[in-house]
Parts: sequence; C-alpha cells; structure tokens
Amino acid sequence: MPPLPNDSLQLEVNDQFIPATDRGFIARVVTAVLAYVDRPAMPVSLLLTDEAGIAKIHGEFLGDPSGTDVISFPLDDGVDLVVSVERAREQAIARGHATEAELALYMVHGILHACGYDDVEPSDREAMRVAERAVLDALGLGIDDVDA
Repeated sequence: MPPLPNDSLQLEVNDQFIPATDRGFIARVVTAVLAYVDRPAMPVSLLLTDEAGIAKIHGEFLGDPSGTDVISFPLDDGVDLVVSVERAREQAIARGHATEAELALYMVHGILHACGYDDVEPSDREAMRVAERAVLDALGLGIDDVDA
C-alpha cells in the first residue's frame, strides 16, 4: 500500500498547471521520499508549472533560460521544488508510462538533491537511481530506467 501523508508533513503546493495535480498524490510522493531519507518533517514547497514557467526560473536563478524537468533549491531546513508538468506529460507519453509516475520521479529527484544526492559522477548517479527506484517502487509506480 502506498505511503500515506504523515502528521508532521510540511508541504506547500502552488499548482499553476491545468488540470491541477491531485494533492493527495503529491503528499504521498513527498511523504515516501522524506521517509526514505529519514527526514519526515522536512518542509517542502512545490511549484507545478509549464515549460515557459520553469524556463523563466531556470534562466533567472541558474543562468540557463532553457526548459527542464525539475529544479531543486535546497534551503537550510527544507527544499523549494519547481516541476514542469508539461515536460512530465511529454516524457511520460514518449516513455510509455503514466504522467503521475514521471511527476513522482521529478519530485523524488529534486528532494533527493536537496538531501545530498547527486547524479554528476557515475557512482553518485547510481546511488541516486537506487534511491529513486526504491521510492517509486514503494509507491507502486512503474517507470523505465531513467538513464535508458
């Protein structure tokens, strides 16, 4: 059974994409990844947007005006995430799985980055992929190998 939101969950969601993503789904994903990293009370702020919205933020804060899937801004005690729902839908169709699985992957990936995981070096990337797979499996979400 997928993880249910915990009582200590500190989650703020700004969903600018239509149709809106189910808040219960978002809470289950965030709860699962926070349980995996043993930080159940870590505050998470999530902005769900489109390609233009994430590209603007990407350019403003990271100097790259191109679109992307997820941006993670680690804070002292939490994380601000920006996720492109538009990109998730496109990638889910291209890869043959549910949009929810792709969205979950982006949220998990961003939170893992804020908790010290990285994916630049091959050994770090492998640890990131193992963690992503563990969380997605716990949620019952099937997704192909991210690096395939």
